[in-house]
Amino acid sequence: MFDTLSEKLQRIFKNLKGEGRITEQHLDETLKEIRIALLEADVNFKVVKQFTEAVKQKSLGQEVMQSLSPGQQIVKIVHDELIQILGGENVRLNFTSQPPTVIMMVGLQGSGKTTSTGKLAKWLSKNNHRPMMVSVDVYRPAARDQLKVIAKDIDVKVWDGAPGDKPLALCEGALREARNTGHDVLLIDTAGRLHIDEELMKELTDIKEKLRPHEILFVADAMLGQDAVKSAQQFHERLGFNGFILTKMDGDARGGAALSIKQVTGQPVKFVGMGEKYDALEVFHPDRLASRIIGMGDVMSLIEKAQEVVDQKQALETLKKDTFTLEDFRDQLRQIKKLGTMEQILGMLPSVGPFKDMQKAKVDEKELVRTEAIIDSMTPKERRNHQIINGSRRKRIAKGSGTSVQEVNQLLKQYVQAQKMMKTMKSSLFGKRMKGMKMPF
Repeated sequence: MFDTLSEKLQRIFKNLKGEGRITEQHLDETLKEIRIALLEADVNFKVVKQFTEAVKQKSLGQEVMQSLSPGQQIVKIVHDELIQILGGENVRLNFTSQPPTVIMMVGLQGSGKTTSTGKLAKWLSKNNHRPMMVSVDVYRPAARDQLKVIAKDIDVKVWDGAPGDKPLALCEGALREARNTGHDVLLIDTAGRLHIDEELMKELTDIKEKLRPHEILFVADAMLGQDAVKSAQQFHERLGFNGFILTKMDGDARGGAALSIKQVTGQPVKFVGMGEKYDALEVFHPDRLASRIIGMGDVMSLIEKAQEVVDQKQALETLKKDTFTLEDFRDQLRQIKKLGTMEQILGMLPSVGPFKDMQKAKVDEKELVRTEAIIDSMTPKERRNHQIINGSRRKRIAKGSGTSVQEVNQLLKQYVQAQKMMKTMKSSLFGKRMKGMKMPF
């Protein structure tokens, strides 16, 4: 996500920070490079123009030009302006005080609308809501069956309606059912088309007028770039909506849609899809994304994800133990896998300081699988005491895990290093200087 743009901006900033004094001419040259980088990232040209003009106006201020570190000041201005074009602040969903809250999902066919409906339902379930879903796409073959399959996987109720029900009748029936069964959110997965047409817009308008949804979310495929922005603008002019879900953000190396859509339509991005799994839906934070683009990372999102998926009690017990066994090592690897791919995790770290080289590291995801297989092939006694693993035991473990003796040796070496690191962490967290302080996870 934003890899290409991020690399170019960081290269520009590196040259900028090396300057002790910055002239207006130097600033113009820098802004020209930023303009080209944004346009190559498929950002709307009007948005690029507004952005560079705002950066120049603020950068020419006396405080910046006469600063001891004008380059860093300009980087901060670029960061702040990126936050603004991304939407400024995180905009939350609107929930009614008298449930159920009705959320209508709209968008073109193929944008990932049905999957996003399921992802949002799962997110709502995890956040103390009781959602129900209904598909009113009576045209696309198996569209309603697709939502049923998703509903079963995420354990969320879906309303079927009566055979032959039209879209409006399905919506009204689902709303009654949600009220009668105590579901506080109703998600309506509407029909899509390959293009915007009168029949589609009339159907959506009728549903909007009849149900008066509290949220209308437009689902847009980030990979389409400015085509997604254009269709979103047309939809908004015809129907009106109050937020976006951008899908396939993890596969969009340019980022033009995310950097344009708020400025062009005036509506905020509320969620982003970051993968195929049903829990791969994240709340959109403009400030965090801006930090990632300019190389500052997104440590806050990483911490929140860790708090969500890591067993905190287990982590604390591991730190308290006198020993750190291979079983503990395997459990930690399993916890890390819950955070996402190593590429996603490293992408949230800053590309400066001690994390600089880590960003460039190429991690083989299969290595984690092999590591787990090797530890699983050990006996309980071997996992508790690695020192008894001699040559013949290593051969047996390698054969049992489908790996080589060299890979077993490499794992044991990594484990010893992790063991030393755990001892260091334990002495820091439980030492006298940290006494009485709350655990950081």
